[in-house]
Amino acid sequence: MSDQSEVEDLLRRSAPQVLGVLVRRHGQFDLCEDAVQEALLAAAHGWPRYGLPAEPVAWLVTVAGRKLTDHWRNERARRQREDTVAAQEPLARQHAPGADVDLLTDTPSSAADATLELLLLCTHPSLSEPSQIALTLRAVGGLTTAEIARAFLVPEPTMAQRISRAKATISAAGASFTLPGKDRDERLAAALHVLYVIFNEGHTATAGQALTRIDLTAEAIRLTRRLNRLLPGDGEIAGLLALMVLIDARRDARTSADGRLVPLAEQDRRRWDHSAISEAADLLARTLATAPLGPYQLQAAIAAVHAEAAGDADTDWRQIAILYNMLERRSDNPVVTLNRAVAVGMAEGPGAGLAVLDSVAEDPRLRRTHRPDAVRAHLLEQLGDHAGAHEHYRRAARAALNQREKRYLEERAAGTGPVGTTGRG
Repeated sequence: MSDQSEVEDLLRRSAPQVLGVLVRRHGQFDLCEDAVQEALLAAAHGWPRYGLPAEPVAWLVTVAGRKLTDHWRNERARRQREDTVAAQEPLARQHAPGADVDLLTDTPSSAADATLELLLLCTHPSLSEPSQIALTLRAVGGLTTAEIARAFLVPEPTMAQRISRAKATISAAGASFTLPGKDRDERLAAALHVLYVIFNEGHTATAGQALTRIDLTAEAIRLTRRLNRLLPGDGEIAGLLALMVLIDARRDARTSADGRLVPLAEQDRRRWDHSAISEAADLLARTLATAPLGPYQLQAAIAAVHAEAAGDADTDWRQIAILYNMLERRSDNPVVTLNRAVAVGMAEGPGAGLAVLDSVAEDPRLRRTHRPDAVRAHLLEQLGDHAGAHEHYRRAARAALNQREKRYLEERAAGTGPVGTTGRG
């Protein structure tokens, strides 16, 4: 008998590998996804009771493959009953019973790397970039449609339609697993953005009780490492990997013993993973010296400045503000401006930071996030406007979906309210 949570975690991690193997072998994204879901359901019912199989991924591939075979055989029988004129060779003959057990040895890669191939399939050029990201987050990252919708700042029904259209487009295009050729740069750019979004969702979950989803950050780092090994001369891949490792190195210090969120300025830096920081810093130094500067390298450089400071008071905020300014010129992302507002506020004073914040205050892309109110509250608190800070912390807390963030913002609001203001007197 196996622990239910252990089984659920194993199934979540295995699903992209199994889907990758089946789609590589057969195409037909939708059918393969349905078959994988049936296999996962069978495992969820059986494994806790009877124990884990010796090769869980192989078991899932076998069961899902048989589900596909059954589907194709049923479809063939239906066509025969309807006396259709289709003379195509039944797919069931191409996938003889028992063949599934050999899927783990498929070339050019094993099931462990099928997730990477699935990532490249989901960034197929027939898809728009938003659809590429959404489909990959669903198929590779295992995020729910609701989580993806929040990451994109769009309504859930809109995202559900987008994912469905992406699957249909993949099937219509007859997409197969191939490493990117002439469209490599576009495919890689989309893949890197997908990995970046997956990592961010893992670093701070958009909703729920947990602050982080370590499974997602670990998977994003694993896949980025794989890309870096395949293309060691690509500066942006190396930059993204360095960024992820630098940020993930702070994970253990982000929460207190009782589960409260600890902001960067208050973290015990002795709890940071300094071996990981050294690895990332070396990687970043090499890529900055040899590759054209890109957005991920700039973000990694910002994270490195934080990592190099002995404490918050020692942070070179002017350098961070300069790096954010460079990043802002290379991207059309209001979140970058929010971060620059914080850095400018630290380097030049909260009034200057508020002026930067005002430049994106009306950006419609920020309407569904609590971040603008949280940044404004922070800057107003630094300015000494405790009433204004209290109001914006309250607004941010109401809008926050992650319960750890909501709790932190509520505590900040309480600290800047009437009692907190008197106490500061």
